[in-house]
Amino acid sequence: MNDVALLPLLSAIAVGTFLLRFSFIFLYGRISLPQWLHRSMRFVPAAVLSALIFPALVIRNGALFLSPDNHRLVAGLLALAVAWKTKNLLATTVVGLGLFWLLTYL
Repeated sequence: MNDVALLPLLSAIAVGTFLLRFSFIFLYGRISLPQWLHRSMRFVPAAVLSALIFPALVIRNGALFLSPDNHRLVAGLLALAVAWKTKNLLATTVVGLGLFWLLTYL
């Protein structure tokens, strides 16, 4: 693809992305969502965060890596336990990163 065709393509993608994201901001408060949809929207952040974090914990070099040698998985599981028990973001982060760094160093 040459530069002449690339610029309009990238511009169209940028405008489309902007309009899609702006539509949610613009329509917020102007339309009323069904109650079931409104209740389910509170689970979106946890689902998105899980979808981002889970592959980073269990996949290495494109393959599933479930082993005690997987420092990310071990630290992630301990961080999950701390988060579940304490509900404290700072404690979860400190324990998870601390264990990951410790296991990586050793």
